[in-house]
Amino acid sequence: MRPLLRRGLSLAVGAALLGGCVSGCSSGGAPDGERAPTAGSPTAHTSHSARKAVPAAPAAPARPWNVHPASVAALGDSITRGFDACKPLSDCPDVSWSTGSRTGVASIARRLTATAPATRSWNLAGTGARVADLPAQARAAAAHRPAMVTVLIGGNDACTSRPGTMTSVARFRSDFAATMAYLHRTLPATQILVASIPDLQRLWSVGRSNVLGKEVWKLGLCPSMLADPDSQSPSATSRRTAVRNRVIAYNGVLGQVCGQYARCRYDGGAVFDYRFGSDELSTWDWFHPNEKGQMQLAALMAAVAFRPAS
Repeated sequence: MRPLLRRGLSLAVGAALLGGCVSGCSSGGAPDGERAPTAGSPTAHTSHSARKAVPAAPAAPARPWNVHPASVAALGDSITRGFDACKPLSDCPDVSWSTGSRTGVASIARRLTATAPATRSWNLAGTGARVADLPAQARAAAAHRPAMVTVLIGGNDACTSRPGTMTSVARFRSDFAATMAYLHRTLPATQILVASIPDLQRLWSVGRSNVLGKEVWKLGLCPSMLADPDSQSPSATSRRTAVRNRVIAYNGVLGQVCGQYARCRYDGGAVFDYRFGSDELSTWDWFHPNEKGQMQLAALMAAVAFRPAS
């Protein structure tokens, strides 16, 4: 997710740390599906014996999926970059759920090649990225021709100054669909693993119990969800509900668009449904996943990535 921190946040957090306050965040449409042939009117027969049995429709072919892809490229935002997981206001791709090399995280790339994940993986995600940035990331991935591409995007499209400035669902669909069409056109043998967006309201409900975390939030972290964290007023509750509903709508788009392609797997909402605990959030911002949180993300997505095709 986008840290959404102005330059003032960097200075403020740095001052807090020095003061000992912190103890421990090309275009192209999707190919049309094959149209089922329109059945013609049955020919009239003069006798029951003249009718022929209609053969059963053949079983749908298995969706192709390789559980041992040779390489992986990661697209997305600050979660995939490991932002605030190791030290404040810094990316830490070593603990990325997708391409991280740290043994304890057991990232997707690490599970594929435990000895040298860095030689077979590329973390092309960007802290602060929105779905509009995904096409450019996809073009960068195409240059490496990875066997698998992972995608976790959308948190920053909901984490804006207020609900009224969130990315529209239509725009989100357009940008994501264009990216998927490009990847499948340019890399037809590459499979795509799509993660749902985490439940931002759940992160608010956990992080607001930390006094320091709430002070950091005041400096500009995801204000559409995290502003006035202790307020239970109707307007604050309505605002948080609007953000959560938008994330749910984004996740619906991710699943629908991914479902149009045989070489795409969506997590079915597994990341959204996961109830992150306070021990899985960064002690620098109480919003982004820490190393343990990244490990949980890796486990959730590995269950999808390495499930045999059915």
